[in-house]
Amino acid sequence: MTSILDQTKFDAFGETLTSVLNHAGIALMISIGHRTKLFDVMANLGPSTSDEIATASGLSERYVRDWLGAMSTGGVIEHQSSNNTYQLPAEHAGWLTRRASPNNFAAAMQWAAVLGQVEDEIVDAFSHGNGVPYSSYKRFHIVMAEESAQSVVAVLFTHLLPLVPGLIEKLETGIEVLDVGCGSGRAINEMAAHFAKSRFHGYDASPEGIDVAQREATERRLTNVTFEVKDVAHLKDDKSFDLITAFDAIHDQAAPAGVLSSIAKALKPDGVFLMQDISGSGHVHGDMKHPFGPFLYTISCMHCMSVSLASGGPGLGAMWGREKALAMLSDAGFKSIAVNELPHDPMNFYYVARLR
Repeated sequence: MTSILDQTKFDAFGETLTSVLNHAGIALMISIGHRTKLFDVMANLGPSTSDEIATASGLSERYVRDWLGAMSTGGVIEHQSSNNTYQLPAEHAGWLTRRASPNNFAAAMQWAAVLGQVEDEIVDAFSHGNGVPYSSYKRFHIVMAEESAQSVVAVLFTHLLPLVPGLIEKLETGIEVLDVGCGSGRAINEMAAHFAKSRFHGYDASPEGIDVAQREATERRLTNVTFEVKDVAHLKDDKSFDLITAFDAIHDQAAPAGVLSSIAKALKPDGVFLMQDISGSGHVHGDMKHPFGPFLYTISCMHCMSVSLASGGPGLGAMWGREKALAMLSDAGFKSIAVNELPHDPMNFYYVARLR
């Protein structure tokens, strides 16, 4: 039976697709504006010509001119036709510059390019069902470090650590801390710099990430932090840590259940596990109103789920959800689990888990 075409609905969806295509281009150009620091430069300029902006940024005027065209027609930058000048409104700079962190959306736009470069491999994976390895994602650790700097590092002392009553005081006195899946080490290095009497350890499976973390620790002359390339599913069962953290690191593991179990065994009986992970429900119908739903399912399909499969894992994906996370934490041995939502970060939940 042939269905009757609803012309209004048909036309509206065509307009939606037009908007999607235009916004895809805007996302890529915002990423370029971030990487070239054009937004940071323009935030300090008044109305300026493309020549003046190129000179101030030290970039090619011809490239800057087309970038300004995309940003102007996309409503990101204001263009004055009477004198052919461009200006970044202060209201937009508040979402697009490094100074705006943790609200710098321009940094997050880099994911469009990071994911786009593996499209061929992902398309092939739809047929063979296997994963795409971390090594295929160029600049992953760089972009992830910027993401961590905004969602974690910028609010460590004001929002995250206060989730555990008395934790800051214990860190000031001196405790043992482990960051699982530490990546480039931004968070653990920041804590090590702030709490000189505590001892910090960062584990990650990526030699690239660990190298970056160690270089930063050396540059900052931090003597109370160590980094190690390690399979975090096999931590020592020695109950040696007072605090273990995992920032956006569990769902794409090769053995997420094993990692959580290993964390529980490495934690002191009165220790705390602080876990940041994606704020999905675990059900599509429950995520229909999530403000970042399409993006999070995209990054799950094109990265998180795939890298887990590539390493022999279950492919939980970024949108494994609160329900699944709570069940896995409970199975790992955690008896008390609180789930926190923070106003600065609608993409993540913050779990505070204890063994008793």
